[in-house]
Amino acid sequence: MVNMTLSIPEDLHKVIKKRKEIKWSEIARSAMSIYAERLELAERLTSKSKLTEEEAFELGELIKRKVWKRHKSVY
Repeated sequence: MVNMTLSIPEDLHKVIKKRKEIKWSEIARSAMSIYAERLELAERLTSKSKLTEEEAFELGELIKRKVWKRHKSVY
């Protein structure tokens, strides 16, 4: 396994130091693995797409507006 060093904000470091019983490296590995899987899935889903980046962005904005319109009464 490869080692990795990362920087974190001081306030997060304080929380981590308080919780010594938690295996933080395992949480970081898991979070990075999930994120990487999502990136791979997005890449597979979009690899054959004929949409331009601008068209995809516009479609995303349209979807967000429609979702907001549908659910704004809940808030």
